[in-house]
Amino acid sequence: MLDALRFEWTRLRTLRSTYWMVGSGLVASAAIPLTLGIAAGEEPLNADSVNLGLNGGASFVIPFLAVFMAVIGIFATGHEYRHGTIQPTLTALPQRSRLILAKILTMTALTAAVTLVSIAINATLMLAFWGGAPGLFDDPVRSALLGYVAYNVIYTLVGLGLGLLFRGVPSALVVIFLMPLIIETLFVGLTMVPALDWLAPVVRFLPFTAGSELMLTSAAEFGPAAPDYGFFDRWASGGVFAVFAALIIGVAWTQFNRRDA
Repeated sequence: MLDALRFEWTRLRTLRSTYWMVGSGLVASAAIPLTLGIAAGEEPLNADSVNLGLNGGASFVIPFLAVFMAVIGIFATGHEYRHGTIQPTLTALPQRSRLILAKILTMTALTAAVTLVSIAINATLMLAFWGGAPGLFDDPVRSALLGYVAYNVIYTLVGLGLGLLFRGVPSALVVIFLMPLIIETLFVGLTMVPALDWLAPVVRFLPFTAGSELMLTSAAEFGPAAPDYGFFDRWASGGVFAVFAALIIGVAWTQFNRRDA
């Protein structure tokens, strides 16, 4: 198992794409508190605005860092097929389950570490503009930031599973962007049509929408026309997202063990 972990860590730190994706994610995330500081640096902070700045807008707009880390997750398996390195990899590490477990562990560790670095950078920016981040170590901000770390890790593992499931990069990239940004958004929009409001109870089971509950400091608002979706609490909603990731990885893992490289 140590050989598999060493292999994955070496692969990650020697690929230029890892540094580009991590750097891009950190910059995109830091742009939110920087913009907020320039535009509203004189305004007082509340729990929602502190959380928004620290997670780089992930709880309100696109979760930039999560998306970039998910792309690295896709590359972790998809690149092996795209560049034809899966066969020499399996020759060196024939225990397939150990290889996938090593990929999961290294991506989990990398994503958690990068997320913490991002929070630290964003906190520094907020300190520069506001002189502090009130409530940083108290709930609900503390729980929301822990949820943010969990959300990024799960999002990344979904990407890893999709790359393995499709045995490539393009299809996995389409799904990781299409599902949360278009399909789930469209589904939520349909529930606001009076004739389709019976779809509302399903929204809390949409994986990416449910997962976003991990990062919130207050109830999500979908507009005055939105019905009551009855979301689970923070960690139960995160569980919905985690189950989705586990299903993707489980199916991909099973197929990987059964089929040819």
